[in-house]
Amino acid sequence: MTLSIETSLVYHFDQPTDFMLQIEAAILPEQRLISARIECTPGEHFARVPAQEHIGDRIWLRHDGEFRVDYAAKLTIGRKVEDIASLGAVEPHKLPGEAVDFMLDSRYCDGTGFQPFVEEQFGHLSGGGRIAAMRDWIVEHFHYVPGSSDMHTTATDSFMARRGVCRDYAHVLVAFARASAIPARYVSGYGPDVSPQDFHAVAEVFLADPSGIGGTWQIVDPTGMVDPHEFAKIAVGRDAADAGFMTSYGYAAMTGKDITVRRG
Repeated sequence: MTLSIETSLVYHFDQPTDFMLQIEAAILPEQRLISARIECTPGEHFARVPAQEHIGDRIWLRHDGEFRVDYAAKLTIGRKVEDIASLGAVEPHKLPGEAVDFMLDSRYCDGTGFQPFVEEQFGHLSGGGRIAAMRDWIVEHFHYVPGSSDMHTTATDSFMARRGVCRDYAHVLVAFARASAIPARYVSGYGPDVSPQDFHAVAEVFLADPSGIGGTWQIVDPTGMVDPHEFAKIAVGRDAADAGFMTSYGYAAMTGKDITVRRG
C-alpha cells in the first residue's frame, strides 16, 4: 500500500518557547519512504533526537512569534498483519525487555485500576481473543465525539464518560490490555480514512508470534477507522504523553492545521 501525506501546522508563540514536534512518518522495516520533505519557519534552534523505542524522530525547536511547518511524504507499507483473535499470549516471565515497560501503568493508562472490570468482563478469554473482545466492547459502548476530551483526559475518565476521540479509544484499550498482563503501547500516525482527517492514534499489543518463536506487535484500532495495512506510524509510547505530535514547554496557540492522507 502506498500513502501520500501532506501536513501543515501553524502556531503563535508570545515569547521564545521550546517545543517538540513528532509529525514525520517513521522509517521502519514495514514502512519504506519513497520521498519526504519538511520545511519550517527559521528559528533559534532545530535539532533531531531519537523518539521512544527509536521509532521515528523528535524535533526540538525554539521559536518566538508565528511558526509554520509543512511536511510531505510518500511511502509504501508492507506490514505483516495477523488475525488478532488467533494469537496467544506471551507469559509475563517470557517477555523481552522491549515489552516490559508497556505492561506498567503510565500517566494516562492506569491498567491496575481496570483489573476487576477486565477480569469480570473478559476473564473467560485469553491472548488475542481477549484483545479482540476488548476492541469490540469499546466499539459497542463508546461514542466518537470530537471535542469531548482534552490533554488531561485519562483512560479512566474516558471509560466513565463512554466517549472520546481516537486518543481516548486507544488509551482505554491500552489500559485494558495492561490489566490483563498483555503489553500494549500507544501509536500515533496517519490513515487515509480517518474522519475528520487528522493525526490518528491506535493501540499496539504484544502477542505470541504464529511461528511459535517470540512475540509480535500488532495494531488494533478500536475506532475502526484504519486498516493496519494502511497505517503510517509516526511514533510509539506508553501513552499520548510520549507520542504527541506537538509538546510545548510554554504557551502555544494553534492557528492553523491541515492534514491530507491519500492512497497512491
